[in-house]
Amino acid sequence: MADKSYDAVVIGGGHHGTTIAPYLAKAGLSVGVFERLDHLGGGAVSYDDSPAPGFRGNFCAHFTRYYGHPAYKEFNLRDEGLEYVFPDTNEGAVFDDGTSYVAYAGYPVVDPKTGKTEYSETNVKKTYDQIARFSKADAEAYLYWTEKYNDYIRPAFHEFRFAVPTPYGVPDALEKLMTNPETGFDPSMQFMTAKEWAHYIFESPELRILTMRGFLTSSGIYPDDVPGIMYAFATLHLVLGWETAAIAKGGTQSITDSLVSAGKKLGVEYFINSEVDKLLIDSGKAKGIKLLDGTEIEAKQMVVSDNATPQLFLRMIGEEHLSTQMKRKVDSYFFDRAQLFWGPIGVHELPQYTAARDNPDINCTPRTYYLPKDLGYTEDKYMHEIFLLGMPSKFHLLSAPDSIWDPTRAPEGKHSIHVEEFTAPARLFSRKEWRQLHDEFVDDMMEQWQKYAPNMTKDNLIGERVATPIDIQDTHLDMREGGWSEGNCGGSQSGRFRGLPGGLKTFIDGLYMCSSGVAGGPAIGRGSSYNCYQVIAKDYGLRMPEY
Repeated sequence: MADKSYDAVVIGGGHHGTTIAPYLAKAGLSVGVFERLDHLGGGAVSYDDSPAPGFRGNFCAHFTRYYGHPAYKEFNLRDEGLEYVFPDTNEGAVFDDGTSYVAYAGYPVVDPKTGKTEYSETNVKKTYDQIARFSKADAEAYLYWTEKYNDYIRPAFHEFRFAVPTPYGVPDALEKLMTNPETGFDPSMQFMTAKEWAHYIFESPELRILTMRGFLTSSGIYPDDVPGIMYAFATLHLVLGWETAAIAKGGTQSITDSLVSAGKKLGVEYFINSEVDKLLIDSGKAKGIKLLDGTEIEAKQMVVSDNATPQLFLRMIGEEHLSTQMKRKVDSYFFDRAQLFWGPIGVHELPQYTAARDNPDINCTPRTYYLPKDLGYTEDKYMHEIFLLGMPSKFHLLSAPDSIWDPTRAPEGKHSIHVEEFTAPARLFSRKEWRQLHDEFVDDMMEQWQKYAPNMTKDNLIGERVATPIDIQDTHLDMREGGWSEGNCGGSQSGRFRGLPGGLKTFIDGLYMCSSGVAGGPAIGRGSSYNCYQVIAKDYGLRMPEY
């Protein structure tokens, strides 16, 4: 006899578990969400007094565009407390020779309540002028690809993001671009490395360096990795600033809070400190779950897992249920990319970049890199130093001074900056070594930052809460090796190929997967859970999403 019973049981209260739960409830199902940790949200969490008293910082995910997710409209999340601010500046880069680049939002949000965007000729002209500082040919390439983005890439990417993957052999929305000569793409581009993409699109070292760092930002892909089509397009829109940057007021936690608020109003029940031990299976059908404390929860219709393949199938189901092909897939699903030093730092004053003398907007871009103008280093040495030493000798640091636009992040007169730089998989260093690397990282970060912004001295630093891969791995079991992407994002581990064969609908009757470890991939706001719900709705005859 089960201790509790629901129509739908959701394993994990991460950002996909909290997304799919209100969809299931709105369809008329009773829903229970069971989370291992003492809080909901997974990577979408923020902490008070982080990195110092009076500050508020994100522990994990930081850059989000959840206003573009269908759930934003479906559940009126703005009314539930999720409010974004949209700066006009977008991507920024400061190089060690004093030059800089600012991208302006090509499609700024014109209605914050709905997230509606419109093409901005003014901002496109500004970005064109910025790129022309480095290369007239690259500036012309920017206009060329902006036209292609507007006509082909943007609508295809949106369709791809929120659509159930097509079977292999049936081209999806992005693959169709490769066989349409009007798009400007050559079919070989789907097999190019990140370095090859950077060289194909741009001629200047500045844009090539920024593009290769952009691949890391969007998907944890290094220069010699093959990104596949999905992450190539995701990177281009970052580098060229097509889509507006977005800052969630109150931090990433606001996404979780709004979704849970919407879910509770629809009757969803949430349970924290409730670790799932086993999936209950009877005659090949998922019948519920067993918690670590022995509690059994019945799933009258389905179980939906917000877990990646290894944790769900090796820990909760058991290897004995896997076919030989599935075991091979699990064994070849790698986690050695997307590791970061990341987290908030508190400062007395914001960076004042030397480059701002002739490019003042560089002081207020929501995503600002400082980068060495050394293409050979980025291509050939950056990754190797990271894996050998734990960090590069020349940082490619990404910073986000969010408190400019969201004063809730810091005490009055102070500022909060989120920082990110790539590092090695957790297994390569001991816990003691990671503690030492953390301290070295903070020291080196500030020392190198001063070369670009002289006021970024140690005296300007109030506090930091920079997490290492060990910190992430300890708190997020699906982020093995401490990588934020829940598995590598190269071409063989993205799109329809991500996770076990079957993807959103598993080989066990009534068991579905909605996590970042299946088609849709990592990052807050991508389509895994939305697409999973579409599969469930079709299987059970439930209402389809309104948006």
